Parts: sequence; C-alpha cells; structure tokens
Amino acid sequence: MARQPRAWQRMLSGRRLDLLDPTPVDIEIEDIAHGLAFVARWNGQTEGNYAYSVAEHSLLVEKLFGRLCPKAKPADRLTALLHDAPEYVIGDMISPVKAAVGPNYETLDKRLTAAIHIRFGLPAATPASLKRQIKKADRISAWMEATQIAGFSRAEADKFFGAPDIDMISDLSIILRPPVQTREDFTARFSELMESL
Repeated sequence: MARQPRAWQRMLSGRRLDLLDPTPVDIEIEDIAHGLAFVARWNGQTEGNYAYSVAEHSLLVEKLFGRLCPKAKPADRLTALLHDAPEYVIGDMISPVKAAVGPNYETLDKRLTAAIHIRFGLPAATPASLKRQIKKADRISAWMEATQIAGFSRAEADKFFGAPDIDMISDLSIILRPPVQTREDFTARFSELMESL
C-alpha cells in the first residue's frame, strides 16, 4: 500500500500546517510575517540588492487600499494586509504559472485564506465588493512594482495592470530592504490593526 504524501509543513513556531485541511489553530502571524518577508515577488526578477517581498507588497497594498477607501474599517484594512497571506506557505506564483496549474491552486488558496481569516476574526470569505477594492489596490501596487523595479515601461504596465491615478501615488515609492525589517513592519502593522478591531 502506497503511503500518502506529506501534506503539512512545520512552521518556525512549531505548528504543523496541513495544506490540504488547514485549521485556524495552526496559524500564527509570526509565521505569516516571516514567510512573506522571504518570498520574492516577480520570481525575484527585480532590480536592487534585496528581493521585493510579498510582505512589502502587502504593506503597500494596505496603504493604497486606505487611500482608495479612506473610511474603511480596520477589519477591511486587515483583510487588505492579509490578501496574499497564503503565500507564506505556497509561495508567490506569477500569473502564467497559476494559469498552468489550474483550479487546484485556487482551491488551495481559498482554503488557506479561510483558515487565516477565521484565525484573526475575519469572515472566511471576503465579500465581493471588498475583494474588488483590494484587487484595485493590488493592481496599482503591481503597476508601481512593474515600472519601478521590474523593468516594464509605463505603456506595458498600463496595458497589463491599468494606468493608476498618478496623483494618488506620487509620494510613494517601492522600498527594497532586508527581510527582517519588512517582517517587523508587517507584524507591527498587523498588531495596530488588530488593536483597532
């Protein structure tokens, strides 16, 4: 009889997260922050001496979401901060790879998202209207990343991500820094939002 392949990962906290059947009790923000701070966006194909991490991206998306929705509740901002949280265990796949993997990736992502949300007191599924607003912030962030560190021309970025309101982002720039600093800022922002719930 063939053994079932291992479907869990041991986290630095000591938790064992079952990727096929994740439970909220096995999720810790320190594991998420650490994992996201060491996962590179753009498959690491960015300029600079540090990879642009998913944690840094998440901080930017939450900031952009706050500008798009200035009256958003702390829970909505927390949802924006955690929008890519499952990537702490499944990594950041670029869109072409997600398309090649197919619906199984989306199923796994949804299961992990639900467990993460429940762990931190959010609805398991993000309401469609909130998801759209977060996606808008996500696309603005992708445009900024594409033009500032990933080698895209503005015309290319406009084509793939949509042209943002330049006035809204004129004071923002992509930050490349050591993962430890990003991890600390991600954890600190998470704590601020949790205290505001």
